[in-house]
Parts: sequence; structure tokens; C-alpha cells
Amino acid sequence: MQLTVHQRYMIAAVVVASILLVHFLGAVLTPFVVSMVLAYLGDPLADWLESKGLSRSLSVTCVFFLIFSILAMGLLLVIPALAHQIKAVVQLLPVWAVWIESNLVPLISKYVSIDPALFDFSEMSKQLASQWKNAGGLLANLGVSISRSSMALLGFLANLTLVPVVTFYLLRDWDKMMGDLKMMLPRNVEPVVVTLMKECDEVLGAFLKGQLMVMMALGGIYSLGLMMIGLEFSILIGMLAGLASIIPYMGFVIGFAAAIVVALFQFDTYTGIAMVTAVFLVGQVLESWVLTPMLVGERIGLHPVAVIFALMAGGQLFGFVGMLIALPMGAIIMVLLRHLHRNYKSSDLYHAGLNKDRDG
Repeated sequence: MQLTVHQRYMIAAVVVASILLVHFLGAVLTPFVVSMVLAYLGDPLADWLESKGLSRSLSVTCVFFLIFSILAMGLLLVIPALAHQIKAVVQLLPVWAVWIESNLVPLISKYVSIDPALFDFSEMSKQLASQWKNAGGLLANLGVSISRSSMALLGFLANLTLVPVVTFYLLRDWDKMMGDLKMMLPRNVEPVVVTLMKECDEVLGAFLKGQLMVMMALGGIYSLGLMMIGLEFSILIGMLAGLASIIPYMGFVIGFAAAIVVALFQFDTYTGIAMVTAVFLVGQVLESWVLTPMLVGERIGLHPVAVIFALMAGGQLFGFVGMLIALPMGAIIMVLLRHLHRNYKSSDLYHAGLNKDRDG
């Protein structure tokens, strides 16, 4: 693919303009980026319904209500339970701090020379509890202070209202917009760009479509399993493990460690630890043998290290919007690097030494 000088300048200008746009208008772009992610996730289902004979508008309407019904259910059912369990954790922090200082710290001190001030969990737990009470007080007095934060509240409500509206229109016109973008590409680069975008879609599909569904399924499996064995904070631990599963095996490690710690405090025997282990082993087996093959398939996703770096870099550079666009940008960069690698392996630069030996 040979780019003209003007095309190179145009690409550079688009990249610079995009970076400046995200940097200066990040807060404004948030609902639009969220809507684009939801539309991207819902478009394959809308296309499938359309292939079954439904009109585009009816297909989009069905997908739209499905997406926001799931989101509403999560807000109404999961978030209150999570808030309740987080509050319970904060209230138990002083008890756990006393146990750690009385049992764990002396045990570690026998083998490692440590400063006891580093493990002043009592003070830390008091500060966390104080912060939680302050947060509760702020929520309780929201009606009194509403006038002072009315603009921020109105902005939040406006963004919340924009998301479903923008999502519906993006979902309805997604295929048309993709077709228009394809037609805008210069004719000499269109075949290569379309090929690269298909590769990007495969990588994104493994994460934004497949991996997100795996995360939600694992969160539900872990939460339900821990709830069935009677473990406290089961929903909090299960959802934490599900969210961390965006990085392979990280959800299992974090969730299992947190559940074991809670089981040590809650159960008097090793039966509780055995039950926790069984729940996470079942979840891991389901992920490896059922969820990942069915939802992700054989598509190549981002490497776990690339996921960590992309999320951290995106958040550091552009805040919440940066985290939202981190994985798509990471996928595009990965595909471009693969393309450059293929070109390098077939270039004279790679074969120069071999050709010189042959000529000699």
C-alpha cells in the first residue's frame, strides 16, 4: 500500500485532531463513547434478527430493549446489594484489623524484620469507616445541598438520558455509517484498510463481545455459588472476580484469594475453605470448557499484558473516556503491528543479509 504525500498529511491531521478532541472534550464525549460501545455490541444481534426477516427498525428496537433491560436489572438488583455488602465490609474492618495485628503480623515478624507502623490497620480501618460515613451523610443530605450541586446533577442526568437516545440512533444506522466510512476511504488504500478493520473486529470481538459476556457469566456463577455455600459478601466477591476476568485467570486469583480470607474469618472448620475452593474450581472449569469456547471461540484476543497496559495508559492519558477506548485502540495498534511485521518479514531489509550471501 503506497500512500501519497497528501494522504500521509491527512492521516496525521486526523490522528492529531482525534487526540485533541478526546483530551479537551473527554467529559462531553463520555455518553457518546458509551453509546458507541453498546451499539457495537448490539449490532451483530440486530443483523441476525434482520436476517431472519425482521425490519431494521424492529430488530434495533428489540436489541435496544434487551440491552437496557439488562442494564436496568443490574442497576436495580446488583448495585443495592453491592452497596449493602460494601457497607458491611467497612463495618467489619476494625475486627479484621485487630485479628491481623494480633495473629498475622507477629507471625510475619518471626521471619521478616518489619516496621509495625506499616501494619497499623486499626487506623486505616477507622479512616475508611469515617469516609464511608461521610459518603452516607452526603447521600442523606443530598436534598439539602442539591442547589449547590444542581449543575453537576443536571449534567449527570443529561448524560444518562443521552446514552439510550444516542445508542438507538447509532444502532439503527450502524451499517449505513460503516458503509459511508468505507466509501470515504481513498480508493488506493480501501482494500488494505478494510482487511485491517476486519482483523480489528476479530480482536475486539474476542473482548468487547465475547470476553464481556464471559465476565458477566462468571460474576453470576461465582456470586451464586458463594451465596449457596453461605459465604458473606458473596455478591461483592463474585462481581469482583467477574470484572477482573477481563484479564485471563486474574478473576480466579483475586476472587479466590478474597473468598478464602472471608472463609477463614467466617467458618470455624476447613469445610468452608473446601466449599470455596469447589466453587472456584467449578467456575474455572465452566470458563475453560464452556463459556470461553462458546462465547469467545478461537478468535485471537489481546494479550493479558497488552490489556493491562492499554487500560492503565488510557486512564492515565484521558481518564474514564480513555479507559473506554483503550481496548479498541489497543486492538487497532496490535493489528497494525502485525501488518508491519508481515511487511517487514517480506521486505528486502529482512532478507538483505540472506540475499547478500547468495550473491556472494
